[in-house]
Amino acid sequence: MKFFLDSAKLDEIDKAYKCYGIDGVTTNPRHIMNSGKPFLTAINDIANWVKENHLEGKEVFPVSVEINPHLDNADDMVKEARKISAICENFVIKIPCNLEGLKAAKRLEEEGIRTNVTLVFSPSQAIQAGRINAKFVSPFIGWKETNGEDARAYMETISNIYHVKGYETEIIAAAVRTGREISIMAELDVDIVTCGLAVLEDSFTHPYTKHGLGIFCDSWDKTEGN
Repeated sequence: MKFFLDSAKLDEIDKAYKCYGIDGVTTNPRHIMNSGKPFLTAINDIANWVKENHLEGKEVFPVSVEINPHLDNADDMVKEARKISAICENFVIKIPCNLEGLKAAKRLEEEGIRTNVTLVFSPSQAIQAGRINAKFVSPFIGWKETNGEDARAYMETISNIYHVKGYETEIIAAAVRTGREISIMAELDVDIVTCGLAVLEDSFTHPYTKHGLGIFCDSWDKTEGN
């Protein structure tokens, strides 16, 4: 299972790549806003970071970039997607999973522009992303959990459908908020999890590790000859 980072902040992306070996980045309008930069500045900075780290290539280090969410027809979505994808070959275009978005994603994939069908909240939505051979599909986990829904069963259904049908679209478990959710996604054989830096780092820690290290340090200090 691969790990992507939810962020448009260069310092977070650089740290997550160099320290933890993340496999890609996902952004959305909220991440861009949190970066404190205008949209084009933020994505151009990420494109330059990709080049500086010699990660150029569609399959090397994908970076998902979302089109203007106000766009509500396929023609406009395709037009903007072409402009964004031309900035960096690593960019994968995030398209909302609605009727116009799916029309746009199908056209873009036929043109060779890779897409990430996002804001997916049901298995039936995920099926269409697989049918049109989108590069990625992003079913959201955290939002469903917050609403009291069973995200595990939902993701298991999507994963099973994709295996049975042989869809090549990679499943990104999006909006992951806890280490427990990450481990569940690994158990379900989901291709990718994406989360913020704080969630990623929290998933690598446990209070008993710190507690045990304290015991070992104390024992080390009390051992004769140290």
